[in-house]
Amino acid sequence: MNESRAAIRYAKATLDLATEKKAAGKVESDMRQIASVINENAELRNVLASPVVNSKDKKGALTQIFKGSHQITLGLIGTLTDNKRIGMLNEVALKYIILHEKMKGEDVAFVTSAVPLTEALENKILKYVTNLTGNKVTIENKIDENILGGFILRVGDLQYDASVANKLNGLKREFTNSL
Repeated sequence: MNESRAAIRYAKATLDLATEKKAAGKVESDMRQIASVINENAELRNVLASPVVNSKDKKGALTQIFKGSHQITLGLIGTLTDNKRIGMLNEVALKYIILHEKMKGEDVAFVTSAVPLTEALENKILKYVTNLTGNKVTIENKIDENILGGFILRVGDLQYDASVANKLNGLKREFTNSL
């Protein structure tokens, strides 16, 4: 099964349970914390992806890192570990956030940029995406120096890549194809 489809299924199941238990907001804040910690910590990403580190150790480490999280969040970590899918925890967290925001009539715009967004640029993006989707929008900014400049905007299934790295790759393809 496609990893993204599996992540959506885990996120939907978690959201359904959280909604039933009236804890969807708390679980969303846990998911935001999980996504933030994993995005900021390359060593943790490597441990989660490593087949060498056993599942019990991964589960123990995550339980310690995210202690104080809601039982549903800890249950998700346990389920992903038991099913040998803990490497997709970050993706499940991001999908949960998107699904919960949509349920509330809101969207999350993920903006990847080489440098942090200025307040003026963030307001422009918010205005544009709000007009595009018709929903209230929040912005999650991820810094990735590999894109060199520009930005990548992702809202739900839509993605707009205005990065310098993408444009350079396009030029490289053009030159290679014309030879």
